[in-house]
Order: sequence, then structure tokens, then C-alpha cells
Amino acid sequence: MKRILVIGGSRYFGKTLVTRVRDAGHEVTVLNRGSSAPPPGVGRLVADRDDEEGLRAALGPRAFDVVVDQVCYTPLQAAVARRVFTGRTGRYVMTSTMEVYDPATLPVAVRRAAPVTEAAPVTEAALDPRRLPPAGPGPCPHGPAYAYAEGKRQAEAVFLRAPAFPYVSVRSAHVLGGGRAEFTGRLAHYVERIGAGTPVAVHEAPYATSFIHHRELAGFLHWTAEQTFTGPVNAASHGAPDVIALCEAVAGQVGRRPRYRLVGQGEAASPFSFDRAYALDNGRAAALGFGFGRVADWLPGAIAETRRAA
Repeated sequence: MKRILVIGGSRYFGKTLVTRVRDAGHEVTVLNRGSSAPPPGVGRLVADRDDEEGLRAALGPRAFDVVVDQVCYTPLQAAVARRVFTGRTGRYVMTSTMEVYDPATLPVAVRRAAPVTEAAPVTEAALDPRRLPPAGPGPCPHGPAYAYAEGKRQAEAVFLRAPAFPYVSVRSAHVLGGGRAEFTGRLAHYVERIGAGTPVAVHEAPYATSFIHHRELAGFLHWTAEQTFTGPVNAASHGAPDVIALCEAVAGQVGRRPRYRLVGQGEAASPFSFDRAYALDNGRAAALGFGFGRVADWLPGAIAETRRAA
């Protein structure tokens, strides 16, 4: 039995992770700002992770075998966590994102040093956050997509540049499934528009991308918490459909052919329509022993859940 702290864990795959770890016999504690109560049999700590002294006070003398950080979005949050959990945990797992590889948000110097090619899925070696230019002060001037991706990159960099404990960053593919629990509404965008006969905005030659089912990601985080490897690891189901394939899968269930509105390179489009390549290679995780499923096997069920929740 391990003592596991989950920071966040109050919605979507975080909730599934908490119950899976509890049911596996571990002693689980959730730390959040009090937004919702944890499931039965799970401990609870209330604190704002941005408040370092408040976080220390909430933790008291507690220590953990593993911390799974679901809600680390900035280098400042990472720096607070690094200071607070030094000496308190034997392993730290941070949920990151495939957006760290997005060529559209990578600093120019990084793109030139390690360009993402169109020929092959992206491996973890394509991005070493320790080589990033330091984050500048103040809010990001480049918009929310850049801020999200760069925040995750810089957060990873904080943990990797001066390791205080064994650290893993799980670079997750786009998460789908769960009906109403999938709060982003990205899959619902397609179900609603195709069902209504409304055109879907897509790039003329969209690139493939990577997905993972919410339960599979919860299972992967649980598995990662019990392992000993460190460093970045990609998490994605096998198969990388493009947005047209996604639309076709939705159309097969709603009984209506999709209509498209083509947009040019660099223009805004529907979710998961990409004019650049950065689909994930999941080879490292597979070599370490995790068996991913196939997008083609679970996507129909995810679409059906979304239709029922509409």
C-alpha cells in the first residue's frame, strides 16, 4: 500500500484516478480548494496551491510515497510545489499535455534546434524543457493557447532543471469520452454541428492528431504512480485520426453526412483540426510495459456518450 496525494482530482479523469487508486488498496488523499468532496474512503486537504504557506499548513507533517499533480499549469505553481514537497514525497507525477510539442507555440529557438517533422510521430526527445528560454514576468502576451502550452513547458522545466525528487511528466494526448463529464465540449462540438447539418470548419489538409480515453488516462496515471521510471512520457491510444476521420466517425452515428467549411493555414478551425504535425509516439510507455488501447475501439462509445448527454 502506498500513500498517494492527488492535487486536484475533483473532476473528469482526475475523479476516476482517485477511485481507481483507492480501489487498488492505496491510502489516497485529495488536495484542492474545497470545490467538491472526495469519494468515500479518500482523505481530503483544503488549500490553494498558489499559497505556499497555506499549503504547508494544510499538509502539516504529512509525507507521501507519490504525489500526482493534476493541476500544475505554470512555473510559479511548479516552484511552490517543488519547495513544499521536497522531503515529503518519493515520487512526483505531473499531468502535462501534448500541446508542449505544438510548433505553433514553441519558441523560435526551440523550433530551429529540434524541428518537429511531418514524417513521424513526436517522441519525448523532441522537447527538453531544461533548454527553454526562462519564462518572462507578467501575463503571456500571445493568447490562451500559447499560455497553456508554454505554462506546461515551463512547469516541467522547473522540476527537471534541479530535481528535488524522482519526477515524471505525463504528456497526455487529447482526452475524450465521459459524456457530460468531458467539460471542454470539444467532441460535443462535432456531434451537435454534424447532427444539425451545420458546417464544420477544417483545414484543407489537416494533420493527424492523438487521443486517449479518459478512463485509459486515469489508468495510465495510476500505473505510472506505481512505477519507478522518471522523465517525460507520452500517453496516447494507438491510432492517430485527423479531423475528417473524426467527423466520419460522428456521422456514422448521427446518420447525417458532415458538411465542411475549409479554412487556410494559420486560420482558426474546429477543435482537433491542425495545420501542423505533432501526433504522439507512445513507444516509451509501451516499452515500459503499459498496453494502450486503440482509438478506433473506444471512439464510437465516446461519441454515443456525448449524444446521450446532449
